[in-house]
Amino acid sequence: MLTQKRFTPTLLARFIRQGRGTGTYKDYLPWHRVGRGDPSSLGRSHLMMWKDRQRELLSDGEWVGLLFSTMISDLVDVREQQKLSLEDGPSELALYDVRYGGKSWPGTLNIAKQLGLKHPRVIGDGSSDDWVMTTDQLLVIRVPSGQLELLAVAYKPDNKKLTKRSRQLLSIEKAYWDARGVVWLLITPDLFSETAGVTLRRAVPWGLGTPVAMSDVAIAVHAVNQTLGHTFTYTLDIITAALENKDLAQRAFWQAVWTGAIPMDLRTGWRPHLPIKLLSQDEFVALNPVASRRTSWN
Repeated sequence: MLTQKRFTPTLLARFIRQGRGTGTYKDYLPWHRVGRGDPSSLGRSHLMMWKDRQRELLSDGEWVGLLFSTMISDLVDVREQQKLSLEDGPSELALYDVRYGGKSWPGTLNIAKQLGLKHPRVIGDGSSDDWVMTTDQLLVIRVPSGQLELLAVAYKPDNKKLTKRSRQLLSIEKAYWDARGVVWLLITPDLFSETAGVTLRRAVPWGLGTPVAMSDVAIAVHAVNQTLGHTFTYTLDIITAALENKDLAQRAFWQAVWTGAIPMDLRTGWRPHLPIKLLSQDEFVALNPVASRRTSWN
């Protein structure tokens, strides 16, 4: 696939005209996209359908991170490649609730100035302009009180190999969200089990597939509890016999795992001849670096 060679002020202006980085839910348009109109990402890109919109993920880390995020209860929305405002402006929550629109928060230009850091710029086409920074994923979560809160997440392949400039840019990003009272996480592969990530990637067609009825989930949960110590294949056969459809059985099982109704130890991998190992709810949540809000930033 042919792609735009590099970022220029003209390209950024086109992004703005296209409405990149705006909208919510299925109408959201990421600032950076996977396609020939954008410069190639350094990582391996992925496209994934979820909640009526194609998600555009620029690395393996972003893909696995999104899968972990979809396991969070009361997740309302996820906006990947969320642009950060250059100028001072309202909270990103104002897009979901007008009550958050009355106060102005500092943009990245002011944040960089406050930190004494040089704001990134882009040069090309005989001109230069301020670079629009982004956060890899911005989660909108409904808390027990009924209110909405944001969780900002960045993904990097290795925290220890970040250059000085990369750490400066991440400092600006973190300070941007800190100013808004938003938790910002830096997720790196050392924060979670690689096997758990592979298990989610393999199971996602069922875990995030067509939703099943709660009664079907209950059947899967009951079968797992009644067949502990038996192989995964045996348990799945029991669920299939009860639901009379193997694909439905797979979706019922993995959607129960996704919601924590079956707190499976994802680190054991996906082996048909091995038994399913269950964890406590606290141990299950601890497998998820986003839900448990771990960070590599220091």
